[in-house]
Amino acid sequence: MGVYLNSRSAYGLFRREYASAYFVDKTDILAELVPLVEMEENDIEEYGPNQGKGQKYVAITRPRRFGKTVMANMIASYFGKGVDSGRLFHNLKVSKYDWYEEHLNRHNVIHIMFNEMPDETTTYVQYIARIKKRLIADLQKNYPNAEIEKEDAVWDALINVFEYYGEKFIFVLDEWDYIYHQDFATDSDKGSFTKFLSNLLKDKAYVEMAYMTGILPISKYSSGSELNMFFEFSMATSTAYSDYFGFTDAEVDALYQRYKKTENNPAVTREGLKLWYDGYQTAGGGRLYNPRSVVGALTYNQLRSYWTSSGPYDEIFYYIGANTDAVRDDIALMVADNPVPARVEEYAATSMELKTKDEIFSAMVVYGFLNYKNGYVSIPNKELMDKFAEVVQREPSLGNVYKLTKESGRMLAATKAGDIKTMTELMEYAHNTHSPMQVYSDEAELASIIRWVYLKALDFYRIEREDKAGVGYVDFIFYPFVKSDDCIIIELKVNHTADDAIQQVKDRQYALRFEGKFGENPEYTGRILAVGIAYSKEDRKKRHECRVEVLRDRLA
Repeated sequence: MGVYLNSRSAYGLFRREYASAYFVDKTDILAELVPLVEMEENDIEEYGPNQGKGQKYVAITRPRRFGKTVMANMIASYFGKGVDSGRLFHNLKVSKYDWYEEHLNRHNVIHIMFNEMPDETTTYVQYIARIKKRLIADLQKNYPNAEIEKEDAVWDALINVFEYYGEKFIFVLDEWDYIYHQDFATDSDKGSFTKFLSNLLKDKAYVEMAYMTGILPISKYSSGSELNMFFEFSMATSTAYSDYFGFTDAEVDALYQRYKKTENNPAVTREGLKLWYDGYQTAGGGRLYNPRSVVGALTYNQLRSYWTSSGPYDEIFYYIGANTDAVRDDIALMVADNPVPARVEEYAATSMELKTKDEIFSAMVVYGFLNYKNGYVSIPNKELMDKFAEVVQREPSLGNVYKLTKESGRMLAATKAGDIKTMTELMEYAHNTHSPMQVYSDEAELASIIRWVYLKALDFYRIEREDKAGVGYVDFIFYPFVKSDDCIIIELKVNHTADDAIQQVKDRQYALRFEGKFGENPEYTGRILAVGIAYSKEDRKKRHECRVEVLRDRLA
């Protein structure tokens, strides 16, 4: 055993995760990995060549906080000889497979977390020297007759172990691209690290399997053939491994049931979890929730942002400001809940090298800030929508978009106060100045404007568009997070009057969405406001008309 070789750390961390209240069993991924483990010579002799899949280099890229480290710890704990982990795995899904016992704690695992740094690191030499020193020490201790010197290259030491002992190794490398994001690492340093990994893993008989995780893809860092032995699997473009990172609907359902049984005063709704944290689309067509945020919400009994937004995340938003002309209109459309076309290339760039709009959006997909589906990017959920709203409200270079967001608080206040003069002025200002929306027509154009003028309402409401209500579908319905707050129903009309819009709200009984079931008290106790907004498309001045009517006063 050692620090990296068959260490106890991965098991200790996985055991802690297993014991947590909202652990999700993802051990089925081992059914994908076990066949990749190199066949023993006697198996090849017995069964002949080409009986296994043969591809033993796997690289999985996912956004931060999507379970990569938990998965790496689990894989190392299952395969590694360092600790008897059967007491955990006997209770998990992997135990159902025929090969379960055959591979449990039967392999040498070298598990390295590349985001661990020496104290007060200022150079790449310090960083890589620590890794080399620890791994050489592990090999010297465990294989004393392999004639390893502390000055040896790591791969030379491993070759000695293979030649003297016949031992092979599974490599589990977590956050492999961490060094590329460090300020002290020069381009030369990054190239040296790529060569280090290539020398360590490529065409080496001692490699039984290599499993590697990171954020940005290998192809960004390896322009030549250094790491071309890896097959890469991303969330946006690869169907394989899709369900193992992030939470599926079924998994969140199970976690929510667990939450309701253990939380004395549950304040989180299942609907709220979907609104806040769902929305990521896998290449295989599945939907995923942000796992860190779901666990945070259930653990702390509150819906809010739990996703750490530091480092590259802030840098990406910096590039939104620095590339205003390229991205402004598309950001405006996405905040208005409209997907926009984008050419997503996962190898596009690191966050400090973004130049074009497609590079910016590509990086934002890779980092998890945008969802990508069928050639379009969009903002996946409320957690991310709030962050985009924050950016556009603090970025004056976005021009009219910035100005409009500053007015959205006034629009909500005017609506609640029935101040139709202010509402009309803001609608006309938005429609006349917000050029991205002019690509739309009729009510679709007007609906996009509504999302902008009521942007501030996202802090207080779940906003649904074309929602089923009464005997039809309402254009917009605002469900307040605080159930005693005003409920708002908005109906849009083009070439009709605002009074026509309110009459439709009444005739189709849209307000029933806020009334309780027969014989039950209503869930929402605040006022119900019907808002009619009309605009004459034929009027060159784009005159608007707004009306507000109270359909139900506040309940006692």
